[in-house]
Amino acid sequence: MGNFSDLIYKSDLISRDLSWLKFNYRVLDQAKKENRNLFEKLKFLAITASNGDEFFMIRIGSLYNYIDFGNDRIDYSGLRLAPFKVELLGGLDDFSDDQNSLFLNELKPTFKNHSFELKKFKELSEKQKKSAASYFKKTIFPMLTPMVFDPYHSFPVLMNNILIFGVVTKSVMFKEKKKMSFIQLPQNLPRFFEIMVGDKFIFVPLEEIVREYIGLVFKNVDILSCTLFRVTRNGDFTLEESEDIDADFLEEMKSKLKTRKTGRVVRMEVEENANPWLMKQLMKRYEIEEENVMVTPEGALIDYTCLWQIVNHHEFDQYKPLKPNPVPPISMTGVLQQDMFKILKNRDILLHHPYNTIEPLLDLLEQAAEDPNVLSIKLTIYRLAKDSRIVAALLNAAENGKHVSVLFEVKARFDEENNMKQALTLQKAGCFVIYGVGSLKTHTKLLLIVRKENEKVTRYVHMGSGNYNESTSKLYTDIGLLTSDEVYANDVQEFFNVITGHSMPEDYESLITAPTQMRSKLIGLIEQERKNATEDKPCGIVCKMNSLQDKDVIEAFYEASKAGVPIRLIVRGICCLRPGRKGLSENITVRSIVGEYLEHSRIFYFHNDGNPKVYSGSADMMVRSFDRRLESLFIIKDELLKQQTINMLYFNLKDDVNSYKLREDGTYAACEPKEAPFDIHKEFYNLEKDETLKTQLF
Repeated sequence: MGNFSDLIYKSDLISRDLSWLKFNYRVLDQAKKENRNLFEKLKFLAITASNGDEFFMIRIGSLYNYIDFGNDRIDYSGLRLAPFKVELLGGLDDFSDDQNSLFLNELKPTFKNHSFELKKFKELSEKQKKSAASYFKKTIFPMLTPMVFDPYHSFPVLMNNILIFGVVTKSVMFKEKKKMSFIQLPQNLPRFFEIMVGDKFIFVPLEEIVREYIGLVFKNVDILSCTLFRVTRNGDFTLEESEDIDADFLEEMKSKLKTRKTGRVVRMEVEENANPWLMKQLMKRYEIEEENVMVTPEGALIDYTCLWQIVNHHEFDQYKPLKPNPVPPISMTGVLQQDMFKILKNRDILLHHPYNTIEPLLDLLEQAAEDPNVLSIKLTIYRLAKDSRIVAALLNAAENGKHVSVLFEVKARFDEENNMKQALTLQKAGCFVIYGVGSLKTHTKLLLIVRKENEKVTRYVHMGSGNYNESTSKLYTDIGLLTSDEVYANDVQEFFNVITGHSMPEDYESLITAPTQMRSKLIGLIEQERKNATEDKPCGIVCKMNSLQDKDVIEAFYEASKAGVPIRLIVRGICCLRPGRKGLSENITVRSIVGEYLEHSRIFYFHNDGNPKVYSGSADMMVRSFDRRLESLFIIKDELLKQQTINMLYFNLKDDVNSYKLREDGTYAACEPKEAPFDIHKEFYNLEKDETLKTQLF
């Protein structure tokens, strides 16, 4: 890395990208924990790899959008673009070295103890080699397409994040210069060829089999070298707003998605001892430097996302999901599917996933689709599960003649194509589908069901912090509120009018929304705590979120801290606030929780002189959330549910198993478990819905 540590430390803000790198180290740390089994460790290593792919495509891609157009910027670290690039890419290279070291020295040596091995072709028995050879000839070979680059053939477009062999050859018959050719490994085949030996498995990397038989692809030429590599391309793009209201939004989106396949190269991963001539040609062609090249040592793997094949293997069933807690009054009668409308007429329900199942929400939607009294359903969708019950219910509702309005955010990063496909399916079924709102990304999570009951209409609402996704509800911690409260319903209906029409309400009673008011409203709440501190009134702030990056909010936190407000922040990923700095943030602590579940819920608590205000919803404290997204936070009014949410924050602050404390210098230190460790990812399962539990944060 560069020698800029003093300048970086002097800044009162922490770099967003350097903070993200620290986050990925916390994920990698999960793969080192002694209490995890091998398959869990491999899972976390795979997650760090997919995190890294996205980071290079988007954040490093964004960096090169500045570099390639000759622009400059000053990072939160205080560094200008050129030195910041050196610092960041150096840190990413070090991280890659740490991934490889962990895999080679700690994980791979234990494979034999878990009924499988990872072997190269030359390490196989003769019988196993014949099996691999048959697989190559029957399955792999017909799919391989060699692409030569010479005066008669243009340089091929090599795909993003695909394993590629760069092959340097020379003709046996003619005295011509050496040539380079490329073979992309089939992405629709498993990374590992599996051979079963007794009750054990041997996993042979696909590239090892192709390397062994590469001569069958290049006949009657000398193969001088065969180098495995992988390129990552810039995937950061923005959609241009068109003045032509008839412009085809979906066609523009499809066109932009193609740029991810052909965008400028921002990283090249390559195996050790790569052919120097080939590397020189590739680096010149892609206009990259040594700092963009990540070298994978002998015995390690390029692209650890392939480990999911082992982690999810049917023979290695290592996971025993805990049973979710019941949610009173749901599940109290023993009825499998209760009348959700009747239940919600009497009280609000707070769901805390994955500790509570998402089934009550799915039941509500599926009952609404069938109920003849339901008139309409409105829903925002950001990311969906495969074979989504949400989509199935909406299709059923449309077929039953109900008005169904769906905002499908087709700009949801890396889910664009799937969302476009699902949206078209709904549109063809008669649903009213909106493909986003201009340049804004709709990230809010809202559901509104309108039902005729006798002579009046009742509206049922769900507001949450997480996506309408059955799969992630088992892996992400999120909260959602189910209610028939008229104040919530009025606000949600108004917000849907903003999303689907051309309405700009002045204010809401129970919602804080972006992009019009969220930043100012949250700063106002922070400012009130500051005022209370100066007047010697009780005060305090506890906020839980995924990321904290907005400078205006951070400065408001600093001012509140200087006034004496105790501030406890729980920020899973990026945190640009520097805690514990004398005269600036001495009253602020920051912790990150990284463990079995992805901490995704957003909860904002303000003491408010003993009458706490508690909000939840879809937004983080980021510039993009405040300025470039349609977001919403909802206040939790019901005293019982408010206390349950305060209990959640209390447990988060008590955890000493999954938590890391952010130090003033920008580094993180794992919390030391006490004699009786407190693991929130287990404790929430142990917690019955004790409605008398009344913890206090201050």
